[in-house]
Amino acid sequence: MEKTKFAAVSDAATEKCVIEEAGRILKEGGLVAFPTETVYGLGGDALCKESSKKIYAAKGRPSDNPLIVHICKWEDIYKITSEIPPEAEKLAKAFWPGPLTMILKKSDVVPPETTGGLMTVAVRMPEHKIALALIEAGGGYVAAPSANTSGRPSPTTAEHVKEDLDGKIDMILDGGSVGIGLESTIVDLTEGVPTILRPGYITQEMLESALKTDVKIDRTLLDADCGQAPKAPGMKYRHYAPSGALTIVSGEHKKVTETIARLAGEKAQAGEKVGVICTDETKALYQADCIESVGARKDEEAIARHLYAILRRFDDEHVTCIYSEAFSDKGIGQAIMNRLLKAAGHHVLYV
Repeated sequence: MEKTKFAAVSDAATEKCVIEEAGRILKEGGLVAFPTETVYGLGGDALCKESSKKIYAAKGRPSDNPLIVHICKWEDIYKITSEIPPEAEKLAKAFWPGPLTMILKKSDVVPPETTGGLMTVAVRMPEHKIALALIEAGGGYVAAPSANTSGRPSPTTAEHVKEDLDGKIDMILDGGSVGIGLESTIVDLTEGVPTILRPGYITQEMLESALKTDVKIDRTLLDADCGQAPKAPGMKYRHYAPSGALTIVSGEHKKVTETIARLAGEKAQAGEKVGVICTDETKALYQADCIESVGARKDEEAIARHLYAILRRFDDEHVTCIYSEAFSDKGIGQAIMNRLLKAAGHHVLYV
């Protein structure tokens, strides 16, 4: 492949020619990374099996891990689904465009290469104006996982994308830093009771309020040892992981900070380069090579926005051992803890 083209796009209207070029690349089977309100996505033509194969190859992603199909208009959903339950219409009215992905039964037009071999399709309508313009320019159906090497922390800036995929894809659209910083909430609407398969900015409480009914949470999200098989292939892989070994420390606040401080000191004496993920309130309690605050503990939106960039920073600093404070498993905190647990391979120390 020729060198990846890098284009700054601050406004979809003023940079229309760039969007049109990116759309043409998608229509011709190429790959374009682009900003959304959650993280940067790696886009290809969702209805072309060869494009989906290219996405898997560029990311080094397992081919049974489904891709999310991004659309820019509600009516486009009818082409790629075989059944739309009333819950889907309610959730779309409440949260689209926005950071919500719905699992629905797919139509024959969506190739199995896009859905990881499943008979369902994941669909989302992003809120980001550049993303919406690109989807329209690219034909209306863009398959897009996060634009990173599979397993690494997801990209929240175009530079993160460039670190991982430069020379592997055709184009990167630089729309600046993303707003949310964690991937969309995924809710399965194919098996009766709506079920969250991946927590995100749209919380369980928000979904239940919109649907006026109970929404389940798949037990494998926060409990790796629950004995249940994952309901979606992507749920069984380690994600978002830095190179260094990450341990989450959970328990009473004072015990957590004392334990991290002690373990960080022991690892440093043993020759490890140590990183600590903490909050503004606890940063002064630690001594380590790299101490990164995700923000104030009560500001969960800031924590979500900063998490992936911090994990990447530890890689840049060649940190070999990382300790993180645990966070609330309610609301957005549930999404934060889900990503941390995945990054740590569910390695949690309870104190």
